[in-house]
Order: sequence, then C-alpha cells, then structure tokens
Amino acid sequence: MTRSMIDILDFTTEELQELIDTANDIIANPEFYCERCRGKKLATLFFEPSTRTRLSFEAAMYELGGNVIGFSEAQSSSASKGESVADTAKVISCYADIIAMRHPKEGAPLVAAMNASIPVINAGDGGHNHPTQTLADLLTIYREKGGFDGLSVGFCGDLKFGRTVHSLINALSRYEGLKFFFISPEELKVPSYVKKGILAERSIPYVQTTDLESAMPELDILYMTRVQRERFFNEEDYLRLKDSYILTPEKLKNAKESLSIMHPLPRVNEISVAIDEDPRACYFKQVLYGKYMRMALILKLLKEAGTL
Repeated sequence: MTRSMIDILDFTTEELQELIDTANDIIANPEFYCERCRGKKLATLFFEPSTRTRLSFEAAMYELGGNVIGFSEAQSSSASKGESVADTAKVISCYADIIAMRHPKEGAPLVAAMNASIPVINAGDGGHNHPTQTLADLLTIYREKGGFDGLSVGFCGDLKFGRTVHSLINALSRYEGLKFFFISPEELKVPSYVKKGILAERSIPYVQTTDLESAMPELDILYMTRVQRERFFNEEDYLRLKDSYILTPEKLKNAKESLSIMHPLPRVNEISVAIDEDPRACYFKQVLYGKYMRMALILKLLKEAGTL
C-alpha cells in the first residue's frame, strides 16, 4: 500500500524531526522549493467545512509549483449520489498524485488510503484525528521552545471531542519528561482511552482539573480549544458549556513570561482579542507553520511514492 498519513503515530519521531527540518528549510529558502511539485496535482476532498486546513493545503501545493483539484463540500461530489469513500478514492487516483481528505466519519481517510493508489493525507476525520494540525503544532512548539522534552503542557476546553488535542497528546507522549494538565468541564474531560491507553502505558504524569488559573503558573504551553457545536447532539448542553473557559489578560497574571499560547482555530470567544497583541500568543503563527509542514509532508509522501 502506498505510504499515507492517517494518524500522527504513522510517523516515527525521527520522521517528524525530518519534516520539521524540511519545513524550517522551506522557511529559510523558499525559492529552492517553488518548482519542486511542478506538474503534480493535489486533490482536496473535503466532505465537511474547512477554511484553514483546506486553504493551507492548497497554498502549500501552489507554493511548491503544483496544482490543486477537488471539492469543498460533500454536496458537490458524487457522495451525494451515494458513492462510497472507497470508490471515490479509486476514481481520484486516476486524476491526482496525492489526496488530502477531511470527512465527518472516523476512519474514512483510512478506508480511502486502503483503496487509493496514491498517498492519502488525513485532514481530519470526525472527533478522531487531525495529524496535519499536529504537525503545525509540533513546528510551533519546536520553534518556540527549541524541542519537546521536559515541557509542561496544558490543554483547556473541549478535551473530549477535540481531535487536535488527541493527536497532539499522542505525538508529545513519545518525548521525554513531559507533564500534561487537562483543564475542562466534567462533561468534556479527556477520554479514558487517552489516559489509560497512552499516558498510563508510558507512565506520563498528568493533572486533571476544572480550574485554569490554578494550573497556569506551571505551564510552558497552553493549548486552548473551542467547545465544538458540531460535535454535540444536544443544543442545550452546548449552550451550557460553550463559555466555560475564556482566556483573558487577567487570567495570565500568574503565567510564565515564556508561556506559549496556542489554539488550532477557529476561535469563537475562548481567547479574548486583547491577548492577540501579547508576545506569548502563537496561534496565528501556528496557521503559517501549518502551511510549511504540509509542504514538507507533500514532498515526503510524493518522494516515497516514487512520483517526485
């Protein structure tokens, strides 16, 4: 089967470092990469809405000199006629060199990868995984902190449905000396499979709390998330929980000067716009770094597929 990226754990820490090194080289030497994918086509198959991820993939391919085809909603594809993900993957393999797929159903990109003859990149599947957001997060942390070992990382907000949270915990759990702080309402706690299947197996210490301010002084990284309306079955539950944690300058008064504030975006109101000017705010850097990491990933997968 052609190499794909469905889960962040599909790549070793050595391969992740290789992607980080490539991304840093792209930042330093963009002119060297601007023709690397000339004649290659990326198919963006987005079965649910996206702004940053879809446009980031498109910008990444264009800046490598390639082209983009695809669709931005299921209604404009043959899925609306009942075509299966497997058949879609086989069809698109006839037109493109690599696929980026976002789908509301967990596991759909894996099905696509099993049936495509070209690399498939998971651009988000339901509440499960979002590995390329994790690549953006890793490059942000690397450039802010110089590495990953020994960090205290706080995750705040929706830790139950947040696929970006689950992917980043998975990725960081392979480094040494980390400590996690999980800050959320009781109803949105990090799933037990993360605590038992990842953290307990690797003896990684963590603190679970509902109080952001008590955890703040210890944090090197604060990863904020929005409470996602689209993951709730009950509108009343969403409305009750959506404003649980709003980061304001007042809540940062006991934070480290070296704190890095991250967010996968889109932001609703969980980070006050007053924080945008704080030098510790990194969330718009994350957006930019995501483009560079997707460029690095496209290059790696096309090279391994023998088409570059």
